[in-house]
Amino acid sequence: MHNAPSPASSPVIRAVGRALPPHYATQEQLIRAFRELWAKKHFNLERLEDLHRAVNVSGRFLSLPIDEYRPLVSFQQRNDAWIRVAVELGEQVVRQALEKAGLTARDVDHIFFVTVTGLAVPSIDARLANRLGFREDLRRTPIFGLGCVAGAAGVARAVDYLRAYPRHTALVLAVELCSLTLQREDLSIPNIIASGLFGDGAACVVLQGAEAGTQGPRVVDSRAVFYPDTERVMGWDIVDTGFKIVLSAKVPQLVREQVRGNVDGFLGAHGLTRGELRHWVAHTGGPKVLQAFEESLELGKETLARSWASLGEVGNLSSASVLFVLGETLESQEPRPGDWGLMMAMGPGFCAELVLLRW
Repeated sequence: MHNAPSPASSPVIRAVGRALPPHYATQEQLIRAFRELWAKKHFNLERLEDLHRAVNVSGRFLSLPIDEYRPLVSFQQRNDAWIRVAVELGEQVVRQALEKAGLTARDVDHIFFVTVTGLAVPSIDARLANRLGFREDLRRTPIFGLGCVAGAAGVARAVDYLRAYPRHTALVLAVELCSLTLQREDLSIPNIIASGLFGDGAACVVLQGAEAGTQGPRVVDSRAVFYPDTERVMGWDIVDTGFKIVLSAKVPQLVREQVRGNVDGFLGAHGLTRGELRHWVAHTGGPKVLQAFEESLELGKETLARSWASLGEVGNLSSASVLFVLGETLESQEPRPGDWGLMMAMGPGFCAELVLLRW
């Protein structure tokens, strides 16, 4: 077991930018569109509505107007749209986050880019370097494939870097355009649930090393947890038409079995207990996942209120979701100096990331 780092030498979260694409559809509008799409397939449309209403999502922001999805039949067409929108949304959210932190693109030493909903080489961070005017010695770490856990994992990896370079500034940019991954021929229950749960959005976290930043919560430590032999719990099958969802009903069960021991072990290494944490920043996995978090960690109903609200308002934004909740926590008037908080997310692997915060 490694020695716990001290809060004073820990990097700081300066700001979190959040952006949603401009096209909004209510869940009822989306259900109507899916009814049209799948009516000819003799699919049980009542089942579709039940599954969509069960995810507790009132509506979602979409990369394109709803009618513009129809002509996108090939993986290339959808991925081309993904690149275009990811660059636009990524630029918007990086500018917003830097402005909140009182910094410019020239101040950034390293950008960590996370996504699981599209492919681009050069990656989106490189395309943004050209648009935003980053310095030519910018370091870039594009990370693909961590899925929903990548918001928390990206922060943890950026913090590892900032411990080595305590005067540097790093960005973690998450862009997820889940609507552009929809497999319209896939009538499996996981795909129907995914079509009702996942939304589009982007978030950007500005972090600074201990010698550069002072304002904001410090990231005291992080812990990754990998669960053996769980590859088929969550992920993509890469097929000719793009990304086909793998989503097992075992996710809430895994949370119930594992997360309490993981959290208690991590906090115990810092001499902390769950009762001493004032702020819980949980990924908005879905109603059953949030309920499993609450039950296994013995959290009161209000504890994850921000995660529940985010899920209801915008859906699950994959890696960006936990960063949305982080941003809202930072900008609320609730955190006080000395408060402890925990950011947590889970994703394909199957795995978890825990990030310990101190205000």
